[in-house]
Amino acid sequence: MGKIMKYLGEHKAAVMAIFLLLIVQAYCDLSLPQYMSDIVDIGIQQSGIEYAVPEEMRAQTMDGLCLFLSEEDAARLQDSYEMTEDGNYRLKGLHKEELQDLEAMLGLPMVAMSSITQETGIEVSDLQAMLESGQMTKEQVLQAEEAAKANMGDMSESIISQKARLMVKQEYKSLGYDMGAYQSRYMLRTGSKMLAVSVVMMLAAIVVGLFASRTSAKIGMTLRGRVFHKVVRFSGSEMEQFSTASLITRSTNDIQQVQMVSVLLLRMILYAPIIGIGGVWKVSSTKTGMGWIIGIAVGTIILLVGVLMAITMPKFKKMQTLVDRLNLVSREILTGVPVIRAFSREKFEEERFAGANQDLMRTQLFTSRVMSMMMPAMMLIMNCITVMIVWFGAQGVDMGNLQVGDMMAFITYTMQIVMAFLMITMVSVMLPRAGVAADRIEEVIRTKETILDPENPADESKANWHGEVAFEDVSFRYPGADEDAISHISFRAKPGQTTAIIGSTGCGKSTALNLIPRFYDVTAGRITMDGVDIRQMSQKKLRDLIGYVPQKGVLFSGTIASNIGFAGNVSETQIREAARIAQAQEFIQEKEGQFDSPIAQGGTNVSGGQKQRLSIARAIAKNPRIYLFDDSFSALDYKTDVTLRKALAEKTKEAVVIIVAQRISTILHADQIIVLEEGEVAGIGTHQELMECCETYQEIARSQLSEQELANQGGVS
Repeated sequence: MGKIMKYLGEHKAAVMAIFLLLIVQAYCDLSLPQYMSDIVDIGIQQSGIEYAVPEEMRAQTMDGLCLFLSEEDAARLQDSYEMTEDGNYRLKGLHKEELQDLEAMLGLPMVAMSSITQETGIEVSDLQAMLESGQMTKEQVLQAEEAAKANMGDMSESIISQKARLMVKQEYKSLGYDMGAYQSRYMLRTGSKMLAVSVVMMLAAIVVGLFASRTSAKIGMTLRGRVFHKVVRFSGSEMEQFSTASLITRSTNDIQQVQMVSVLLLRMILYAPIIGIGGVWKVSSTKTGMGWIIGIAVGTIILLVGVLMAITMPKFKKMQTLVDRLNLVSREILTGVPVIRAFSREKFEEERFAGANQDLMRTQLFTSRVMSMMMPAMMLIMNCITVMIVWFGAQGVDMGNLQVGDMMAFITYTMQIVMAFLMITMVSVMLPRAGVAADRIEEVIRTKETILDPENPADESKANWHGEVAFEDVSFRYPGADEDAISHISFRAKPGQTTAIIGSTGCGKSTALNLIPRFYDVTAGRITMDGVDIRQMSQKKLRDLIGYVPQKGVLFSGTIASNIGFAGNVSETQIREAARIAQAQEFIQEKEGQFDSPIAQGGTNVSGGQKQRLSIARAIAKNPRIYLFDDSFSALDYKTDVTLRKALAEKTKEAVVIIVAQRISTILHADQIIVLEEGEVAGIGTHQELMECCETYQEIARSQLSEQELANQGGVS
């Protein structure tokens, strides 16, 4: 979770904008239940009369209310109104707080005045005359008012509010108001506000979705870039820490998990506390006395989520490892289909794949079954909460302490609070897996490279390079190995000369060659170029001087021309010349598109020999100072091999050429042959010299050449 928050922290501006928009969305969302409550309580039950304060009243009503108010309150009431031309009183523009205070002041006087006029038949003018004549005092009127309130008991406030509104309604009828139209205007006005708030909420949600999607997409893009940038700088040592299948999974599936959770965090998790806190605040303002129900709901949800997370967390951590395993098995089977068919191992490989597939399926089924209990359990909790609210709310409505609209608003707010926790729990299902994915991504990004450029590269001060390569007592051991792969190797490869390395399988030929471009660094000794330790050169400069042809030809999706000119800054003339030297021009011209002919991924649409020739052409087109051929002629027939080496000799006459070979026929005319046996130098010299003094070389020669060929080459038999 911390790593995902760190990724989000890199986009502070977008996250802050989303946060502000979510506040707007939550404000609108929390406003809608109140509007609904107003429509039910005020619009329907109270005929659209929002406050028990008449917007307009007759002069006699004003005089009557003043009779039931203290002199100070009567003066305040008269200040709140202004007289119209027809002798009535119209309410001035007051704030909501002022209206509420005025409503609290007028409620009891309005009820008392209405009760006296209706029950006793005494008109307001008669009361006023009795006061003026001394038959009744102001104090007696106010005492009667308080006595009436005491008789109402605990329901006094609710009864006063309802009766006061009835008097206001009666006053409006007396003034000639059309109460149906009055009610409709209130409903339309409140409904319009609801619609406007809904539109704002919708727009805020759309913009939040846009920002969240863009931010999560940028996080995914950034992480893929970081992982790729890191992996392409890995040496062989780092590559051995991760399988190719695992790196692919981390670059795709794991980053996708982080990206998906990031968008949910921005759209749901960030919204949940805002709507939850706002819902609690709104619930407390309804004064329903049922806040304890929310406490029960939240506690139950937290308990449920805690139990489910404790059960599923270990399985989520295991799931990503099983995805790696499935990818590894799939990749091995798909790349090895010809071999599998040749040995009739289809059944075995199907069972191996089925095993990996079933392991992943069982883990996913377990987590899915456990987490599938969450939604029904949540719905049960929500329905139980609704029943509790309706049950206790109905009692409040029956007692007059609660209005129907307030109860409906309370239900809505409670559901919003519960839904906020539900959103958190829904995302919490994905958080463990995303957390594991983030750890795996960071494991790649934080892996320290063992092959680094020096702080002050020696090549910065050197302009001309001849490319002379020297091994000086070089030893190398693979990471984790018990013994050296090559030991105490020393030789010098000069420009204009061809140096060949030969030996039995596993003797360290390719290992020695791979040390020159620093795919690995030597364990002991040093390798120099023109007297400079290659570890003191920048990797870019070192590799710019080298044309490398791997043992297995590697081509990239594109065209023939793009593969030959892979080094960059290669002209069309150089591409054609390289193809001619590599003996690739003939089969290229037979293709319909020639140099623009497509090459499939991995070069699957060309033969092994053609792939090898294109790889050789790629190195030639680079025009390097050093050519490294790692058994790069093995797929060529004898005629093509001879022709290619003759053309290559002319091209490389001023360069250093180092060839790793299995066949002696490829290196017979090399200026220097290094014979390796079990990682050590068994002999150095020309073919003739080695045939005279090197027993290991003689054994190789006898195994590959006939007696006639040995005699022609001047060897011993």
